Amino acid sequence: MVKINKTVKELDPYVPGRSNADLARAYGLDPTTIIRMGSNENPVGPSPMAIDVLKRNLHLINAYPESNIDDLKCRIAEYAHVSPEKVIVGGDGADEILDVLAKTLIEPGDEYIVHPPSYMYYEFTFNIHGAVPVYARWDIQENRLDVDSVLEAISPKTKIIFLCNPNNPTGGLIETQDIKTILKSTDALVVVDEAYWEFSGVNNLDLLDEYDNLFILRTFSKVMGLAGMRIGYGIGQENFIEYMHRVKPVFSLTKLSYISALATLNDTEYIKTSTQLSIESRDFLYNKMSKFPELNVLKSFANYILVDIRNTGMTSKQITEKLMENGIIVRDCSSFRGLDDYWIRVSVATLQEDEKFISVLGNILGR
Repeated sequence: MVKINKTVKELDPYVPGRSNADLARAYGLDPTTIIRMGSNENPVGPSPMAIDVLKRNLHLINAYPESNIDDLKCRIAEYAHVSPEKVIVGGDGADEILDVLAKTLIEPGDEYIVHPPSYMYYEFTFNIHGAVPVYARWDIQENRLDVDSVLEAISPKTKIIFLCNPNNPTGGLIETQDIKTILKSTDALVVVDEAYWEFSGVNNLDLLDEYDNLFILRTFSKVMGLAGMRIGYGIGQENFIEYMHRVKPVFSLTKLSYISALATLNDTEYIKTSTQLSIESRDFLYNKMSKFPELNVLKSFANYILVDIRNTGMTSKQITEKLMENGIIVRDCSSFRGLDDYWIRVSVATLQEDEKFISVLGNILGR
């Protein structure tokens, strides 16, 4: 029998959100009526300019992608207000950038720090490369990072510290001063994951000029509406970006992903509207859910909201099942390290879908 890598054998599979087709089969639903509020997707859909450019370029899928994507790097740099040499673009969303970071930095036995509950793909990726997770703490009641727990976790073996900002799944923000404290306390690379930064209006790009151990992770999957095209990017120091390019696959970004990313960045009105509508939806959901006394709703700066449902008398599995029976997908967060069986994450949707969700949720809670 083929001998499987020991780490892979012991690795817990990543648990993604359920698809419309899967839910439709399981509950006998029309897949076109299902409301997706479980994967932090953009309810507005993609930019019309992206759709148009994809239609006009479908005939190019027989050709290899561009290996020189300097024009895209320049547009990303313009959007982020940095130089193009500080940008690296990945073709599997921000997840590929994580994999390239691991390939660039990690040797077996190196340590990395995470603060559960947070984005689980950090562990999924880095453990495969032989890295050892060290756990700091996110204070779920205060919805903030326990900075001291991060500082205490730093050791000579620490290679990377992950700070998710806003944090997924809690939606909380990390204070800039706290990030600076961590940056000053270590030579390890501090990765600030800003996948959802547009919804908070807060980013940490200004710190790049002051700290050479800062790396910022971003994606086109959220406010840009291109989750299905799998485009992510990182921003860091030029010399470090050059090392990352040595191990990054040359053709990882598909041709259609490349042109759709460019088109979306050029559609500034879409980005503005997409951001505003998601914030409106988030605020609507927060205000409405907060009126249910059985729910403890965390304040969020992202495009999702974490909810403690233990006072409903149901587990997250039970309440998500009841919602799915009604054609609504939210995230059961029991698989997140640091959370128990009584948390769900609700992503933004259109206001019409939000209203249906609140109505169905109210019925489930007996309101």
